[in-house]
Amino acid sequence: MTIAIMQPYIFPYIGYFQLINAVDKFVIYDDVNFINKGWINRNQILVSGKPHLFTIPLKDASQNKLIHEVELGIDEPWKKKFLKTIQQSYQKAPTYQKVFLLVEEIVNFQCENIAELTLYALKKVCAHMNIHTEIVTSSRVYNNSDLKAQERILDICRQENASHYINPIGGMELYEKNKFEKEHIRLDFIKSVASPYPQFKNAFVPWLSIIDILMFNDEENIAKLLKEFELI
Repeated sequence: MTIAIMQPYIFPYIGYFQLINAVDKFVIYDDVNFINKGWINRNQILVSGKPHLFTIPLKDASQNKLIHEVELGIDEPWKKKFLKTIQQSYQKAPTYQKVFLLVEEIVNFQCENIAELTLYALKKVCAHMNIHTEIVTSSRVYNNSDLKAQERILDICRQENASHYINPIGGMELYEKNKFEKEHIRLDFIKSVASPYPQFKNAFVPWLSIIDILMFNDEENIAKLLKEFELI
């Protein structure tokens, strides 16, 4: 069993989906503290050839709350404005029609908090990308919120009888391979490669939201992009 554990992000970049695709089970870490100005409710799309930050409005968001406790503050004007921006920016993209309907469905999904929305979005986008990894949430499964940091990750691995844990490259300073080895768990870090693809006639802008990837790439290209990484 190979697993990965990550906080929920909205329409994350390709590396997030490479990680999901590389494991048997993906755990959404939704019962840890919310991070202000992080990627949980924000990301970037391409507007006029440049990165453009979008932010899903939240209600009383605070780092003193767990992610699944943070309520959405979405109103209809925001949804309409965001979808209009997507339309104006990508309507000439090769796969616009199909991808716009996907984004529209996700944006209009009725739920109460950001964790629910990100879970729904991830499952919908994964299905669109032919990723079939099982996705679960930490708040509903493991009952170990008393543990912290690496010890909690190890406990989840034990509960899942995992033999392999993959973490984003940013966690190299947080996790120790020898501690995982003592538990007979292989620890690897995933390093994504910024593989260029056409974005109209603009200079390539890497690491944008998955929305950008989906707008410019067909099913075959997406399958290739999902494999553009190395394990360290």
